Amino acid sequence: MKRILWTLLLTVATFQLPTEARSPAIDPSTTKEKIDEIMSVHASQKKVNPTLIQRAFVNFIEELDPTKTYFVESDIHEWLEPSEQLIVSTEQGYEQQDFSNFFQIHQAMVKAIERRDRIEQSIDLDALPTKVDSTKFKDLKWAKDEGELQTRIMEVKALQLQAAKRLNDELQEKSLKRIDKIRRQHEEELLTTDCEKREKVLLAKVLKSFASSLDSHTVYFTPDEAEQFLINVQQRLFGIGAALRDDINGFRVIKIVEGGPAERSGELKVDDLIIAVNGEPVVGMNITDAVNLIRGEEDTPVVLTVIREKKDDDMTLEQTLDVTILRGEVVLKETRYEVGYEPFGDGVIAYLRLFSFYQDPEFSSATDLANQLSKLKEEHKVLGVVLDLRSNSGGMLSQAVAVAGLFITKGVVVSIKDEEGKVQHLRDIDGRTVWNGPLVVLINRASASASEIVAQTLQDYGRALVIGDDHSFGKGSFQTFTLNAGGQGNVNPEGEYKVTRGRYYTVSGKSPQLVGVQSDIVVPGPYSEIEIGEKFAKYPLETDSIAPNFDDDLSDLPYFQRSKISSLYKYNLQQRSEELLPLIPTLRANSEKRVENSKAYQAMLEELKKKEVPLDEEPKEDRVHPDFQLTEGMNVMRDLIVLKKLKILESSEKESASMAGN
Repeated sequence: MKRILWTLLLTVATFQLPTEARSPAIDPSTTKEKIDEIMSVHASQKKVNPTLIQRAFVNFIEELDPTKTYFVESDIHEWLEPSEQLIVSTEQGYEQQDFSNFFQIHQAMVKAIERRDRIEQSIDLDALPTKVDSTKFKDLKWAKDEGELQTRIMEVKALQLQAAKRLNDELQEKSLKRIDKIRRQHEEELLTTDCEKREKVLLAKVLKSFASSLDSHTVYFTPDEAEQFLINVQQRLFGIGAALRDDINGFRVIKIVEGGPAERSGELKVDDLIIAVNGEPVVGMNITDAVNLIRGEEDTPVVLTVIREKKDDDMTLEQTLDVTILRGEVVLKETRYEVGYEPFGDGVIAYLRLFSFYQDPEFSSATDLANQLSKLKEEHKVLGVVLDLRSNSGGMLSQAVAVAGLFITKGVVVSIKDEEGKVQHLRDIDGRTVWNGPLVVLINRASASASEIVAQTLQDYGRALVIGDDHSFGKGSFQTFTLNAGGQGNVNPEGEYKVTRGRYYTVSGKSPQLVGVQSDIVVPGPYSEIEIGEKFAKYPLETDSIAPNFDDDLSDLPYFQRSKISSLYKYNLQQRSEELLPLIPTLRANSEKRVENSKAYQAMLEELKKKEVPLDEEPKEDRVHPDFQLTEGMNVMRDLIVLKKLKILESSEKESASMAGN
């Protein structure tokens, strides 16, 4: 396969793709070739089959009508529940580069557009509903009939109109015209009489539909979408440094990037609803277009019109205001790490929080943690270490190996099995540890990929107790993506793709895919009631296992290399320890008792059961509640230190008694 950049993607990343991309240079022949190429390197799906065809139909329908405001169930039933005959004819058509069964769905969409026009013309704006909950649009089903479809369209219009009324009369009219224009552009793309252009648009959607039917991380990008993806990969742009969510009635600020222009200005707030940019209404606008309005030349101002909620006694008031921010370079990276300690007994418990697994020419996560921990050891008597990987979505695979290596001597950290079943082991080989004492790793349901490698590896070796939510995210797959490595960021005119190549496993042979890392001691946190994780993805890859590799025979290496390094490598190899196992029941019982007896903790857990946090919004644990999960992690570490000391004393007394008896 040519033009491939072998890059392991071990992060859980989300990004918004443009909906109006320039047409890729594809025809039916190249469409089949591209799908075959993607499947040839996929971890498990190697050929088109009935399951993939059924998934592709569903995906294609959603590509045409992503907002579910055109089709009703009866329009698309035959493709949502395809007959055996339809599947067979589609499979045969695929081999002959014939995608006419997908084009028939497009014909149904043409009729749906005509119906949407009739509904639009019949709607009385004065009769729109006055109260609509925007959260109901997150998990929509297809409308059952035209009446339900009309109600849905009216509710969407009500939300958009409600936001538009915050603007002055001129901008309000402009906003409503823009909303209608965006809808028309989407329809015109599908209704175009330019047969060649229409075919390319539809074939791109066929490609997308087949790619995303393979698994939840395999994606086909049109050229414009690939350029947007490059921005996310390069992680550098000029803008304001804020993450937005499309709320239909505007764009909600869900996060402000640390060190970015928005944070430096201090004027924009999380939960602000952006309804205009430089006087240009953005209600109903595609999020990519809205972001492009916000981005611009460095040191130029951008004015955001926002709606902000303000509490006055028991009332919630809304105010509309303009916020001016000076654009600047935004490096899209989280705070890298956090270090602290808590006194305990005659020493301290060290606290290390890692937000991502990073490496650049100057710094890396493993080196930074090693330096900070060494500094703490010089200044204090460190009795235990708490490594906090909560909400760490991953990063560089090499850094996962290096961070785990801070706490083990030598050995396999992670194994990768590719689409051909070939297994490669990645090892820590330096033979040194920065810390070999009591260790606790904190996780939650948003700990993913590289975080899961580190947590499960240290758990496998018996080096650490894993504490936190019942399980982590569950992403145990790796991806590669195509980019023109020598083309200065130029993309293939046929489009690019990202494909799942295989799974990874820790030294025990277990993969966290779907199941996640299981906590030794469950301490629920803000994510504990949220349906978040790989198992909730649309088409997740199944889980798998390989043989354990504690006794590493170096079998994945060439024979001559293996024989040359075997004796040196196996000296001081990290051994699997069961020292912590007999202590877990006592530690768990103590933790459960503390949690049960904490009224504040119990109140938080009850509140979490009642209120669902959106998946694209971070629970504000540190702003609303104390960090009970961290507090309990520290408590477990205190118990662990005491139990280990008692065990040492008990062992010493037995040894003394034995010597006296002799």
